Amino acid sequence: LGSRLQTITPGSWRAGKQTSSQRGYNYRWQKARERFLSDNPVCVYCAREGRDIAATVVDHRIPHEGDQELFWDERNWQALCKTCHDGTKKREEREARWSLL
Repeated sequence: LGSRLQTITPGSWRAGKQTSSQRGYNYRWQKARERFLSDNPVCVYCAREGRDIAATVVDHRIPHEGDQELFWDERNWQALCKTCHDGTKKREEREARWSLL
């Protein structure tokens, strides 16, 4: 059985920042997230497929990688359900990284 502990790649912007608050997901983010989801209650990926599924995650369209300007740019935010965020979006990001190699 493999370990379920996620590791951080050396040199990653996340290195040395173990908590979500240290990565910028603090009280200010929680309030902004709450407001954004109130204004954008439906998952944009599901809506494209004609499904009306509640969004629970504010996703950064372009990964911010610690860039605070990009992190707070609401034009870079999209409302997703957890299933789309953890599945479809992660797969898209993985494929995009591989295409750059």
